[in-house]
Amino acid sequence: MERRAAKELLHIRGWLTRADEIVARGKAAYLADDLLQEAGDSLMMKLGEAAGRLSKLDVLAPEGVDWALAIANRNFIIHRYDEIDREQTWLTLSADLPAWRASLESLFSQAESELTSSPDNGERLTP
Repeated sequence: MERRAAKELLHIRGWLTRADEIVARGKAAYLADDLLQEAGDSLMMKLGEAAGRLSKLDVLAPEGVDWALAIANRNFIIHRYDEIDREQTWLTLSADLPAWRASLESLFSQAESELTSSPDNGERLTP
């Protein structure tokens, strides 16, 4: 696994943890709090961006994960923000993303191994 892919995957793991924190507050709190909604949107946009990068790096999505759907969701949130359905974003945060975590666990482990076993050598991994 390329180091860039490994770093993207570990970013995704962190963002999924943040999504879990939003969900832990409950649906009523999410629907009532604009800041939580914006935080969820931000996480979904980042996930979509990372999905695009992983797709370009030829990292195959495991069963239950669809890079193209994450990219489409990102684009919708960015470009059609005035049409966002909070019931749908709640479902993404509370159901889809936890399923992603389970499906991505083996890739997260591989990414962690890659980053701990090979030295960085000062390389810059910006696109």
